[in-house]
Amino acid sequence: MFSIISQFFILGVLTFWVTRGPRTKQSDLDSWLSSEASIARTAVLNLIGDDGKWAEGAAPGVLIASPSRSDPDYFFTWTRDSSLVVGTLVEMFREGDSDLLPIIQGWISSQARVQGVENPSGGLNDGQGLGEAKFMVDETPFAGSWGRPQRDGPALRATTMIEFGWWLVSQGYHQVAASLVWPVIRNDLSYVAQYWNQSGFDLWEELYGRSFFTLSVSYRALVGGSVFSRSIGFSCPECVSQAPQVLCLLQYFWTGRFIRSNLDSGRSGKDSGTLLGINYAFNPRAGCDDATFQPCSARALATHHKLMGTFRDLYDINADRNQDQAVAIGRYPEDQYSGGNPWFLCTLAAAEQLYSAIYQWNRLGSITVTQVSLPFFQNLHPSVVPGTYSSSTEVYYQLVDSIRTYADGFMRIVKTYASHNGSLSEQFSRHDGSHMSAYDLAWSYSSLLTANRRRNAIAPSPWGEPGTPSVPPTCSGTSVQGTYSAATISVWPPMNGFPTSTPMPCEPPSFVSVTFEVTASTVWGEDIRAVGSTLDLGNWDPAEGVAFHADRYTFSQPIWYATVKLPAGQSFMYKYIRTRGDEIVWEEGLNRQLDIPAACETKSLYRREAWR
Repeated sequence: MFSIISQFFILGVLTFWVTRGPRTKQSDLDSWLSSEASIARTAVLNLIGDDGKWAEGAAPGVLIASPSRSDPDYFFTWTRDSSLVVGTLVEMFREGDSDLLPIIQGWISSQARVQGVENPSGGLNDGQGLGEAKFMVDETPFAGSWGRPQRDGPALRATTMIEFGWWLVSQGYHQVAASLVWPVIRNDLSYVAQYWNQSGFDLWEELYGRSFFTLSVSYRALVGGSVFSRSIGFSCPECVSQAPQVLCLLQYFWTGRFIRSNLDSGRSGKDSGTLLGINYAFNPRAGCDDATFQPCSARALATHHKLMGTFRDLYDINADRNQDQAVAIGRYPEDQYSGGNPWFLCTLAAAEQLYSAIYQWNRLGSITVTQVSLPFFQNLHPSVVPGTYSSSTEVYYQLVDSIRTYADGFMRIVKTYASHNGSLSEQFSRHDGSHMSAYDLAWSYSSLLTANRRRNAIAPSPWGEPGTPSVPPTCSGTSVQGTYSAATISVWPPMNGFPTSTPMPCEPPSFVSVTFEVTASTVWGEDIRAVGSTLDLGNWDPAEGVAFHADRYTFSQPIWYATVKLPAGQSFMYKYIRTRGDEIVWEEGLNRQLDIPAACETKSLYRREAWR
């Protein structure tokens, strides 16, 4: 009888294609991908602190989104991006890339620290701070205006750590998984179980509401968390109770023709974020399940077809491409950001879904064409009709060959517009293919690595319970109050001869980044400042006080804030003042006091207060 780990290993390394014959000649695409995959791996490592070539100033383990510091400034770390990128590294590590172990460990240690950082979304006590989208590269909060909260980050982070946790368990490091990794995972699962049914900003950080991508990754985290917890002697009852309800709500994104990206968004709903959600839900042990939107499911294929039709006539660089040929795609047709261009990661996602679908069909031994998926198949093979085609039939081989050629077309588009040195930006021009927006985007490189692995029939590890999950007959908007506690990882034990991190000598920072946030309703022309007994706060001189920002100010949440670097170990008093021209109004009450610790773990403080 196989153990869970044995099943995961066997399915995780199942790598085959059903083809008409052996592929003996390496194509130009094969050669380019072999080289580009190496470039992409190196680029990702260059983006990880504190040794990464492009990550100067980043804390150990922090993955920056891009080295770009202006137009646009992406020199931050996003929970979503870093979790997705490190998730790819974990997959590669489990396949034998042992040099990645200290990188993964460093990232997990960093995330344990970041979980406890007070930020504009909140703190760890009630979990709300886990919904903060991005941080400064030194692990201090980003206090500026942003789309908050973003609820996909904790789910993605939990899943990446769960995948690493499975490797720990498979190697006999149960105690390491239980004592070091599980506390971090547990916080994120608590967040997902508590807040999944509340609105938030989508993965593009623009729409506030319910997102297919966010709910899809939340479902996977809850299901995966439940199974993993049992393997290390714990349980996650809230995962068990909430996962079916998340799956139930996900069904409402199916329109009958395609999977829409957001509920009640005011847009067409045709969005590449849906493809990303489909790819993330890929379970190599599953069938072509519509309920979980597997890559080979009729719903997923119909959505792929609709999206390609949407982008085919949208960009100049797609001109003269036949209906059965791949096209460059962007985020969504209404996109205006940076000119509304194709994205490398979106185009790669289109290829990845098809490679994953081929993997599933080959494992299942057949392809089923339904009325829902028929337009997708007929676009590539016009004579096909609904039915099930066994892998022993000629039609099966024709379909697989045409779909693989179609998928390769997306990869060839990336090959065409990648820089001569292999670098990948966020976007490429809809007019001429030149690179646009942030350069050397970590997510673009990670997407290349993942799509190439799926092309080579390397599947991710299975997740969840065997069998097709059942969808509740009625949905219930439930949640479970989470429990949260600080997780600290000071040192990783040696593991099977692999290199491991060692504790660094304690060196408290010289300065601490202090964010003052005060709720104060103001009138036009009125400003807020902080004045105090230290030189940095003007030595009680209103003219020299710290001026606050109002870009997060709304009628319901009149927030003013400022971030100041102050000497560690300093104690001082301060007050908030209002200024309007020469008029100055001091808040009432006693002076406020702040004692700044001089401790290794204290890089930032967040003061959330109200005007008195």
